[in-house]
Amino acid sequence: MKKISHHLTFRFYQTFRLLNLNPRAGVPVLIILGILMIMKLPENDYYPPLFFMLTLLFHYERKDIPFLKKVFVNGWRWVIVLEAACIDIILLCGNIHYKWDETVLFSLPLLVLLPFITPKNQPWLTLQWNGIPDDLFEWKSFLRKNTGLAMLGLLMISSSSYHPVTLFLAGFFALDYISHVYEPNENKEMLEMYFRKYTLKEKIRRNSLFFNILLSPAYGLFLILNPAESLYLLYYFTFMNLYFLLILTRKYKQYHYKEKNNYFNMGVFIEYTICSITILPAVFLLKKNIKEAYQNIRTYVGD
Repeated sequence: MKKISHHLTFRFYQTFRLLNLNPRAGVPVLIILGILMIMKLPENDYYPPLFFMLTLLFHYERKDIPFLKKVFVNGWRWVIVLEAACIDIILLCGNIHYKWDETVLFSLPLLVLLPFITPKNQPWLTLQWNGIPDDLFEWKSFLRKNTGLAMLGLLMISSSSYHPVTLFLAGFFALDYISHVYEPNENKEMLEMYFRKYTLKEKIRRNSLFFNILLSPAYGLFLILNPAESLYLLYYFTFMNLYFLLILTRKYKQYHYKEKNNYFNMGVFIEYTICSITILPAVFLLKKNIKEAYQNIRTYVGD
């Protein structure tokens, strides 16, 4: 019992330490936890299955099973059940709208099955995405490496369209991941070949079109579910596209053939988010980014 107590205490402190050392992961996690605390579902019975699926996702991503087997030998399965039960109960208690009922009694026993579900050690879903044109190479590469995450993200964004607040919260979360689509730099030869065929204006237009195609289910669902609040959708469209364009143009403003990436960080995310929320600063910053990106590209490709 003392060993389990020490282990759970270690897990508790380790969680805060990881969030503090890795702001890139920590900020989105805190945003999600905030959403889970205030999220109101149509029916009270929906909460236990939803939080059980999140607990299952946490278990499926864990990589410490060999450690638990070594430390707890024969009791490692019960440690997994106990950890999962703590997570599930914290999620249920944390939501301000959930009221305890008998539904939770059906979801908690399912936690006993978790030790018999093998966590993944490779991506659980990979697709080649050959239908995406080659000129959208950043998206093609990102989706190939993050197929499951991308599909889950699109589902989350579409599901968030039932209310303006959830739509914007999911949008903030998604933008952090979208930013990393344009973080890697292509090599000098590829950049020259691309911009001898396309202009920066064409790249912006084609990438923006693809970005809005991905968001189109959320646009459509929001109009269907909230027809009287279409102004929110107009603002959401403007905000998301301004941020997207700032990130895309920043890539070529910062581009240097000796650097593997353009060093996106939390400071850039906060700056561009605030500018996009207020719109006008984003417009002026975008104009500056485009001008500097054109000049930088010209040094590699020429006139």
